[in-house]
Amino acid sequence: MHVRHGPQFVGGAFGIGILQAFADVVKMLFKELIVPANASKVLYRIAPVIALAPAFAAWAVIPFEDGLALSNVNAGLLMLLALTSMGVYGIILGGWASNSKYAMLGALRSAAQVISYEIAMGFALVGVLVAAGSMNLTEIVRAQAGDAGAFEWFWLPLFPLFVIYFVSGVAETNRAPFDVAEGESEIVAGFHVEYSGSAFALFFLAEYANMILVSFLAALLFLGGWLSPFQGMGIPFLSEPSIAWLLLKALLFAFAFVWFRASFPRYRYDQIMRLGWKVFIPITIAWIFVTALAAYWNWFEIYA
Repeated sequence: MHVRHGPQFVGGAFGIGILQAFADVVKMLFKELIVPANASKVLYRIAPVIALAPAFAAWAVIPFEDGLALSNVNAGLLMLLALTSMGVYGIILGGWASNSKYAMLGALRSAAQVISYEIAMGFALVGVLVAAGSMNLTEIVRAQAGDAGAFEWFWLPLFPLFVIYFVSGVAETNRAPFDVAEGESEIVAGFHVEYSGSAFALFFLAEYANMILVSFLAALLFLGGWLSPFQGMGIPFLSEPSIAWLLLKALLFAFAFVWFRASFPRYRYDQIMRLGWKVFIPITIAWIFVTALAAYWNWFEIYA
């Protein structure tokens, strides 16, 4: 995005910076883990694992195609909400166990931010639940099937919830422009200021795992998952549902994460809180009411 020479052009034969990412991973994994003298040693070490474990566990209920899921549980949506909200415990523990004022400030900011946007995100998912009539992720994708292609997907009737869900996902993963929990210009690096080496890498791995998870969920819940945008049109190959469609949609959302980071300045902390509590939550509550009326009057095909 910034046309930086290093990451874009290194890599020998590849020449497009592909090897830079692997070099960064190897560098971080082999760096020394320096534990602060006054830190709570046990909690300091397990905090990154607690942040990472829920991010990986949530993938168990993600269907990649019809019938292709590790665990096709009926309450998959509820399980996802429970798991994604647990990652903040690792951040809080890491900030507290570091015995650093900057780390503690970042942890408190992150906790407040996740709580604020978890509510808006949950309400957005309630709208999807009402429209689809199921908490099973596979059934939610099936409810978006139809001859009208992309116009059958939930992004159209639930557009405000779609936008709020994705923006809340950006905020909940502490990505720019909502990265006040690790604001370098304000609190040095936030909750992981005292971390180095592999522990630092685990925190970042958790952040990126959550980022990709939100991208996949947005594609499944609002953009028809593995369904083709040309479904029902009889176009060879393009009209068929495929895992490739899901990967392409998730890639678009993941690209948006990077795009936001390169384009927008960081929000002020009080502005982030105001956006979550005074704007997103009232809009989601109002649109849940509209969605409920639409379901009552059979405006969604699932209720016909």
